[in-house]
Amino acid sequence: MNILYLTNHLNIGGISSYVLTLASGMRKRGHNVYIASSGGGLLCRFTTEGITYIPIPIKTKSEVSYKVLISKFKLLKYIKEDNIDIIHANSRVTQVLSFLIQRACGTTYVSTCHGFFKKRFFRKIFPCWGNKVIAISESVKEHLIEDFKVNERDIRVIHNGIDVDKFRGQRTEDRGQRKKDLGLGDGPVVGIVARLSEEKGHSYLIKAMEAVIARIPRAQLVIVGEGRMREELVNLTKTAGLEKSIFFLPSVMDTQEVLSGMDLFVLPSLKEGLGLALMEAMACGLCVIGSDVGGIKSLIQDKYNGLLVRPADTQELSRAILELLQNPAQAKSLGANARVFINQNFSQEKMISETEEVYSECLSR
Repeated sequence: MNILYLTNHLNIGGISSYVLTLASGMRKRGHNVYIASSGGGLLCRFTTEGITYIPIPIKTKSEVSYKVLISKFKLLKYIKEDNIDIIHANSRVTQVLSFLIQRACGTTYVSTCHGFFKKRFFRKIFPCWGNKVIAISESVKEHLIEDFKVNERDIRVIHNGIDVDKFRGQRTEDRGQRKKDLGLGDGPVVGIVARLSEEKGHSYLIKAMEAVIARIPRAQLVIVGEGRMREELVNLTKTAGLEKSIFFLPSVMDTQEVLSGMDLFVLPSLKEGLGLALMEAMACGLCVIGSDVGGIKSLIQDKYNGLLVRPADTQELSRAILELLQNPAQAKSLGANARVFINQNFSQEKMISETEEVYSECLSR
């Protein structure tokens, strides 16, 4: 197959990681793979894997932007010359772009829904979901059916997959050295890797850490990521008087670098499609805490491989953090179960194989 992946940009983030895993996996299976995007920090990772890059001016959040039309006309040439069999869109903007391309030349396309869309009128009258829709969790599938009336027969749930062998558990002595490398103290480290946006729940985690640090003064919180809420979160930290205990780090290309310095991973999202960084933390053997929402419930089985807490409940979150920091044996057991669970259910080979089946189904029709 000749496969063209579309995404707005190739900067560090869950969608870029997803596309890189799929594209490189399909390439190793003998398919010809192309990526069309506005570029970004991960571009070199794609080209190193032998994936052909097509630059298009698609870095926009507006599905009615003129950039969509420019990208369409630029891609039509490549689609014809390279005999593209299937297009795989990974954002609302690229869904619309794929729809316009299909109207022009009939090319089959699928899309992956990585989270939850706002119920805007334009999205209801111009769905643009493609020949098949891949939902990354059962919660996302339910969202598509209930909020956008997508036919259940057109949806396939395929969980994100990761390279479990890459995220090996860290020895205690290695973790201590990694904390020093990150500029942290030797006290217990609670961490989160996520875009700095309201739905990720950072503010509730910062407030919960007030109670945690009151009980465990050496405890620290490391927040890894970038986004529009950074200034607000920094100010919240200062207001709480926790500047010496809460550290902000920029996004990293290799999350293992920061996960290996954490004792506990927390994802207090208000809504979440699945949670790639949470999966990676679990694959590392870290004990984890997550909100009882969306795809997080597909990953964390409460009290077996992590703890689930009510979203936006600061007190319950602080109690859960204290429980695990004060009971290392329990934390170790949960972390071990988390690693086994991810290894058995969320391998990248499983994701690649199931996605390849979707492509074949679409093309055989």
